[in-house]
Amino acid sequence: MSRLALHRRLGTTMVSGALVIAAVAAVWALNRLDETRVSVEDGPSPTTQAQVARGAYLARAGNCATCHTERGGQPYAGGRALATPFGTVYSSNLTPDDETGLGRWSAEAFWRAMHNGRSRDGRLLYPVFPYPNYTQVTRADADALYAYLRSLPPAKAPNRAHELAFPFSTQPALAVWRALYFRPGVHRDDPVQSAEWNRGAYLVRGLGHCAACHEARNLLGASQGLELAGGLMPLQNWYAPSLRDPHEAGVANWSAPDIVALLRTGVSPQGGVLGPMADVVYRSTQHLSEPDLQAMAIFLKSLPPPAPRDDVPLRATEARLAQGAALYERHCATCHGTRGEGVPGVYPLLAGNRAVRMAEPANVIRVIAKGGFLPATQGNPRPFGMPPFAHLLSDDEIAAVASYVRDSWGNRAGVVEPQVVSRLRAGSED
Repeated sequence: MSRLALHRRLGTTMVSGALVIAAVAAVWALNRLDETRVSVEDGPSPTTQAQVARGAYLARAGNCATCHTERGGQPYAGGRALATPFGTVYSSNLTPDDETGLGRWSAEAFWRAMHNGRSRDGRLLYPVFPYPNYTQVTRADADALYAYLRSLPPAKAPNRAHELAFPFSTQPALAVWRALYFRPGVHRDDPVQSAEWNRGAYLVRGLGHCAACHEARNLLGASQGLELAGGLMPLQNWYAPSLRDPHEAGVANWSAPDIVALLRTGVSPQGGVLGPMADVVYRSTQHLSEPDLQAMAIFLKSLPPPAPRDDVPLRATEARLAQGAALYERHCATCHGTRGEGVPGVYPLLAGNRAVRMAEPANVIRVIAKGGFLPATQGNPRPFGMPPFAHLLSDDEIAAVASYVRDSWGNRAGVVEPQVVSRLRAGSED
């Protein structure tokens, strides 16, 4: 090798090494942005009864118990398996047990977890814990949550090791993800908007973490696209509809009382909730105060709609519609009516129903196959439900009846293919 070639190779190696060092330094720096310094020797911080009461309310606003309680287990003791496209994450123990929970955590360590997504021992947390949303929670509210969790009965429940595929199981891979997609944030009131609007924005964007479901995800699991513009929930195969689009779940033309009724009871004159949102209403929003629900309604009403779509849905063949009509008459018309008119307050109408007409048919397929149930709330304690038909109908038959319902009574939403039913049914997690 000539001296010139050797110098060139050496120069290339040095440049490559410098770029690697710079990239590592950038990832390290981005993962340390706005971070609270926490000593592992810090013990529990003092709390007050007022903080505990406030924290109990905030824990319901954030629906914390749902993820941090294993089915049949002690509340907040963790251990619930949370399936992701990259493997299974197990929720952590939030009770004040010294060995397995938050017993030795300080308020500063808890704040860092909420705000920066880093555990007491310095480990980076997986964003299944929605710190990309919780980073907007104020320090005062984080301290109140900490106070409430410290007041719970301790449970000795060792945290289970996550079961993630390589390289997603590694801290360096998580550090790169955070460098690309996460920045610590602070909620700042918009001076142009009212105090009520700002309160609603804080609840929806922060503790409510509505974006965790109602936004699309890229291949690495990061939110993409417009805020609250809807997205398919991985593995569950429920579609969380756009909160902007009037053809999906946008509420700009709803009255604030109707939005409040939906969040408090699960039903309103405009529609009802099923699937994961039913659980949110049952465990969280029905317990919120009237002013907070009103504030959320004001904020949601203000979301601007997306650009109009001009695509024309593909219509099912006449033979497919005839097959669907026969199945509908046999299995559905008794409750939903021969013209999709339903029964007010009992069985939902299908004619003009936004959930039926959405471009994404996942929810229609899911409800036909596995049923759907409104939440049992104080305002609607005995809701009616939709039974599952997966044991009676094949994928082809579900596609036929879904296509018929989406094409009838003015709906004109487009055909559902059997392979779409097969894919959604095979990939769903209950």
